[in-house]
Amino acid sequence: MSSSPVPRRELKDKAVDLLLSDQFVLYLSIFYVLLLAPFLPMLVTPANLVNVLSNMWPLLIVAIGQTFVLAIGGIDLSQGAAIALTSVLGALLITGAADPATFANTPIWGWLLTDAGGPLAGVDHGVVLAIAAMLVAAVVIGLINGMAVAMFAMPAFIVTLVAMMIFSAFALWLTQSGNVANLPDEFIRLGRGDIVSVYFGAKEEAKIARRAIYSLVTYPMVIALCVALAAHVLLNRTVFGSQVLAIGMNRKAAEISGVRVRRIIIAVFVISAVCAMIGGLLFAARLEAGRPTLGGGTFLLDVIGAAVIGGTSLFGGKAKVIWTFFGVMFYVIMANSLSAMNLSAFQIDMVKGGIILCAALLDVLRTRLKRERVR
Repeated sequence: MSSSPVPRRELKDKAVDLLLSDQFVLYLSIFYVLLLAPFLPMLVTPANLVNVLSNMWPLLIVAIGQTFVLAIGGIDLSQGAAIALTSVLGALLITGAADPATFANTPIWGWLLTDAGGPLAGVDHGVVLAIAAMLVAAVVIGLINGMAVAMFAMPAFIVTLVAMMIFSAFALWLTQSGNVANLPDEFIRLGRGDIVSVYFGAKEEAKIARRAIYSLVTYPMVIALCVALAAHVLLNRTVFGSQVLAIGMNRKAAEISGVRVRRIIIAVFVISAVCAMIGGLLFAARLEAGRPTLGGGTFLLDVIGAAVIGGTSLFGGKAKVIWTFFGVMFYVIMANSLSAMNLSAFQIDMVKGGIILCAALLDVLRTRLKRERVR
């Protein structure tokens, strides 16, 4: 006795449920890995998984900040510049030594920076003070962006584009394009330090090579997950978050309903800049240097692409931090697999661009399906 076929309507409903679910990109990531693993077995090796995670955490933090801006229907192109400037500023304050051949022509040589290092080098709690200075700089950048958009009704695209040009150029001018190294171990530990590591080899070995020890829980992981948890509560569990999404859906309606739109917009851009600063801190600590070129190139493409792939709408009004988490995970796995295929940088960028376009089209499709279900 054969079972009756499942009605097409039921199959369609299940497909739509899957497409609209919060875990859709997670399922897509798992399917992607399972599909490529037989052809690229290195994707599932412990060493590569550790590499994927190390690349994921700073990007996740920056993408969370971008998610807040996208939620109000805006965009923040200045995140890369905020990363560059704050990482350089923090490194200049705590560097233990500076090469005169590299920095003698900088405008800060001789009073803020000398061959003996920065003013906070060797000072008690110097790293904490440097991070505080980075935070202040990020808040200033966010305030400038937010006030220009909120108070003067300027397009976010233009405001943050100009901010990107100014602050990235300022970081380059401040260091004359030099990387600020010789950072204290306390700072470097934030980007490279392990809390829990694992070893899969024979227990009787007297001396274990460092490359055989894999990071399981790291400082960047803990910092990123704490930021993600706080952002999730703020965006998706508070009145502030509801107001952010309301502005993205309909700014005029939000104003009429009593939402302090200007304050919310300013706060959103400050959050974006602060997230960029935290991501820049982890990048600088991982690279053991403050670099004025951090956040440049196609980095902003990665940030926006990861958020959009996760499901955050480019039109505003629809965003969840969990979506961004899954989007970043998929994006990093995809980039890692493309590198494993020995594709050139140009080919990788073309593939990334195509996937981001598909994500934007998928966003339109999901929005349409939701509207049809409401009807």
